[in-house]
Amino acid sequence: MRLTEAHLALLPARVDNPGANQPDGEQAPPDSYYSATTAALIDAVPSQGEMWLFAFGSLLWNKRFTSDDERPGMVRGWHRDFCLGPDTRFRGNPEAPGYTLSLDRGGQCKGMVYRLPREGLAANIEGLLRKEPPFPPRWLTVATPAGVVRAFAFTHPGKGSAYAGHLADEVVADALSRAVGRIGTMAEYVYLTVLHLERLGLCDDRMWRMQEMIADRIERAFPGKLPAG
Repeated sequence: MRLTEAHLALLPARVDNPGANQPDGEQAPPDSYYSATTAALIDAVPSQGEMWLFAFGSLLWNKRFTSDDERPGMVRGWHRDFCLGPDTRFRGNPEAPGYTLSLDRGGQCKGMVYRLPREGLAANIEGLLRKEPPFPPRWLTVATPAGVVRAFAFTHPGKGSAYAGHLADEVVADALSRAVGRIGTMAEYVYLTVLHLERLGLCDDRMWRMQEMIADRIERAFPGKLPAG
């Protein structure tokens, strides 16, 4: 990888921006949303069936859930894209917004499926929902080495002001190389995502190009600042 921890160290670790607002249409839902969505997901699985989650982005390296089995998988009809944003709070700010990953329609996407244990299932799912964008999860068909499974995933509905699909790679890289918010930088987000995709053998050519483009922009913003070699 061209993007390294040395690149990340040149950027601010975080920027507090308590005045930044959520994008229109991304207002926090009421508590009833989480309990109702959790119940709907559980009800959609037969009593002796298995509950699977498809992960494709930060859930690969920041597991905000518990699981008892995992395997690589691919979904068709959806692709990984920086289509969620602009983020002006978590990994971006009003002067330098970020864009995070979601699943947008078209193409295909390699990721991991995780089986959620039956014990504590409702609390496991609701805790995850409270940490994800407030879009109802969608059931997807995932092909895995052990057969096809039905898994829920956090896809983007493709509308509203929190939708940033179809941006050119150059525009995305420009933004992600500068974006930093209250929990860190977008450069770190990309670094950790690509690192884990590679470790898991989930090749994504666009993500690989994106980390190279971000590294190039950081190097140009901080000439001579990276250690030699």
